[in-house]
Amino acid sequence: MATGHPLQPLLHGDPLTPTDVDLRALADKIGHVFGRAELAAEALTHRGALDRQSELKAAFPHGNERLEFLGDRVLSLAVADLLLRLYPHEHEGELARRHAALVRAETLVEIATAIGLGSDIRLGESERSRQGEVRPTILADALEALLGAVFLDAGFAASAACVERLWGDRLSTLTAAPRDPKTALQEWAQARRLPLPAYREVGREGPPHSPLFVVEVSIKGHVSAQARGGSKREAERLAAIAFLEGLDRL
Repeated sequence: MATGHPLQPLLHGDPLTPTDVDLRALADKIGHVFGRAELAAEALTHRGALDRQSELKAAFPHGNERLEFLGDRVLSLAVADLLLRLYPHEHEGELARRHAALVRAETLVEIATAIGLGSDIRLGESERSRQGEVRPTILADALEALLGAVFLDAGFAASAACVERLWGDRLSTLTAAPRDPKTALQEWAQARRLPLPAYREVGREGPPHSPLFVVEVSIKGHVSAQARGGSKREAERLAAIAFLEGLDRL
């Protein structure tokens, strides 16, 4: 089994070839040994790194974005399949709430952080926080990209096995179907005969290829709340949480 060399962030090492990746160490993290090292390397190459190395740009012109697109769908299907088997008596609405909690960006960030994925991702200059940490949205995208890469490398069963391994504790400890915060906020407003929550984008931060969306949610007669997320949907969800938390403090 070829292992290549350990990946290091571009800011801290010599130029890397497109297939430089420590497959053995990666297998310890996600539970899959890649047969095609280039898929693992592509999954761990953020688009921001391409401007710094022409060889990477030639090999992976989209960075890991295409694999992240695929991995998002693989994760969704794998989690849905697991939930159907774990909770055979639950209705669709309960399953949908569990699913949303397990595939949301925060859960991916928690898992990526727990396995130390940030040190493996090849980055550009602007993809780290002021403290030198990898931005959460990049961690989440890289984990999804890896699931997409596993799918292409060995099929759905292998990628689903990775999901079961990495999400296992969360699947077994999620004893109650969580409520979606946007739904909870809407129900709160309806119960008080208030207008429905209004969401609007009030700004964007970060580089164009990896923006953070700033969304504000407001209900007439109440203080609005803002939040940032890697997508408008995620920012809206976080804004709803912030609004509900503000109500708890009243």
